[in-house]
Amino acid sequence: MTDLLLPEDLKPADGRFGCGPSKVRPEAVARLAEVADELLGTSHRQPRVKDQVRRLQEGIGGLFGLPDGYEVLCTVGGSTAFWDALTVAFIEQRSRHYVFGEFSGKFATATAAAPWLQAPDIVDAPVGTRPVTGPAIGCDVQAFTHNETSTGVMQVPVRHDDALVLVDATSGAGGLPVDLTEVDVYYFSLQKGFASDGGLTLAICSPAAVERIERIAASDRHIPAFFDLATVVDNSRKHQTYNTPAVATVFLAAEQVDWMRDTFGTLDDVVAVQRAKADHLYGWAEASPVATPFVADPEARSLVVGTIDLDDAISADEVNAVLRANGVLDTDAYRKLGRNQLRLGMFPAVDAADLEAYTACVDWIIERL
Repeated sequence: MTDLLLPEDLKPADGRFGCGPSKVRPEAVARLAEVADELLGTSHRQPRVKDQVRRLQEGIGGLFGLPDGYEVLCTVGGSTAFWDALTVAFIEQRSRHYVFGEFSGKFATATAAAPWLQAPDIVDAPVGTRPVTGPAIGCDVQAFTHNETSTGVMQVPVRHDDALVLVDATSGAGGLPVDLTEVDVYYFSLQKGFASDGGLTLAICSPAAVERIERIAASDRHIPAFFDLATVVDNSRKHQTYNTPAVATVFLAAEQVDWMRDTFGTLDDVVAVQRAKADHLYGWAEASPVATPFVADPEARSLVVGTIDLDDAISADEVNAVLRANGVLDTDAYRKLGRNQLRLGMFPAVDAADLEAYTACVDWIIERL
């Protein structure tokens, strides 16, 4: 079936729909090439690199509209490294975790393995649904996941008690609504909503979060240098990172943030565009005789990662094989979920017209299968 040739006028202009790294806009790559000679291969302590870190921090602050006193921290390492930093440099005794898929469970696993912490309080829900949240007695942290990348379920972070609220927004940041006054640490990598590469983490932190970081750093708890969040605070205020960052990643993310603000405006404006894209995808599936949104609750359906089940008579693997052979990429189901499913990224860099072309291509392929 991979011999099927999609009509050229049916195909999306850009066929990248991955839920891992997002499509990176070609215009951003071209801009990086223009400045590469003076930016890449130079000290990250020099003004030209620090200016890019500052540009990214200020762009994020402007996009999200930071509440008074909130800061944008930047540190080397992706979410896995940041989870380890949180276990040693942020959680005091016990954390609650809301688990509803592969990635929301990883932070809980990290805290459970830390012998200096009490066993975490875990509230879980079946895949395709989201847990009920509430007060967490005896916990000093409530850990949310804004978007479960493996299943296409989004969760709304809410402050229920005195525990500080941590939100893993790796695939949700920049595309989902958030009230930062309900959050103390809103952290994310740059390879999804901000159309860059991985390896860096940004964290929007409240004054209470910074106070917690500094208090634990001043205690007798041993904190390895790489995980010392007090060092992250200090360096971020100087618009630099403790370790050498991937400068191209910083630049591409800053380009994406500037593009989002120039093209759409505020985060609310971006979310409105994302909602329209999601409405198209889920509406297409609901109208199809052979497709169904995997997430049953419309309010829980992600605006950035869409999951669509296909009828057993239609092999999603075959559909994806034809798509890939025609340059339409990376809409396979999450491997551990094991469903006959399409899963595609609808991140801000993905054009609505390309998403509409994608669903038209799937219809064309299904007719022929």
